Amino acid sequence: MALKIVPLDASGGLAEAQQAFVASGLVAQHLHHPDIVAVHAVGTEGATGWIAMEAVPGGDLARYAERARLLPEPVLARVVARVARALAHAHRQGVVHRDIKPANVLVDWGTDTVKLVDFGLARSGDTAQTGTGIVPGTPAYMAPEQLAGNLPTARSDLYALGVLLFQLRSGRLPHEAATMGALLKQVATQAAPPLSAVATGVSPALERLVQRLLAKRPAERPADAEEVAAVLRALALPAAP
Repeated sequence: MALKIVPLDASGGLAEAQQAFVASGLVAQHLHHPDIVAVHAVGTEGATGWIAMEAVPGGDLARYAERARLLPEPVLARVVARVARALAHAHRQGVVHRDIKPANVLVDWGTDTVKLVDFGLARSGDTAQTGTGIVPGTPAYMAPEQLAGNLPTARSDLYALGVLLFQLRSGRLPHEAATMGALLKQVATQAAPPLSAVATGVSPALERLVQRLLAKRPAERPADAEEVAAVLRALALPAAP
């Protein structure tokens, strides 16, 4: 078992912060899927929250975001297909992750383990935002509608999955800027470059999938995470002789 300690943002009141943290932990505790890290218990002590969770060997996918360490496309597709299946399960329960990124995907090659972690920002069908009115998450992976302050949906998670695929296939983010303001403007107004323009040997199927995932309009993204998983599983299979 592993214990995660989290400082609470009590700017809106300690009691509210504690309640929100425990509520998020309980959402994660009720997600049972082989590719989602199991949460056993959650609680708070003053301005600190704690989560007792399944211990997972290995490391996260962030180490493979550098150009010198990129995974082969079939391996990447196999891993992210499992992340997509985990997301599909969460979405069927009405849970949006809100913070999909390489650091929140754990892998252990020796045991063939893939675990989606950190549902600490997740909500089940609510409209909660922070006291500042900003939806929490990691800006570089957030969908345009999420950055605009709208309620994240399952398709917001799919956008983040597109950013993750783009980065792990190319070694860079689809939108990069020196300031937060410039990043927000890019995400809102500029299309991401074609994946094949920044990475070599990209399959047409993966390029089409990433382009759809990074669509500005949620309705133009894939219908659900199961559809994404199906495309990725096909890319993970060896070509027929």
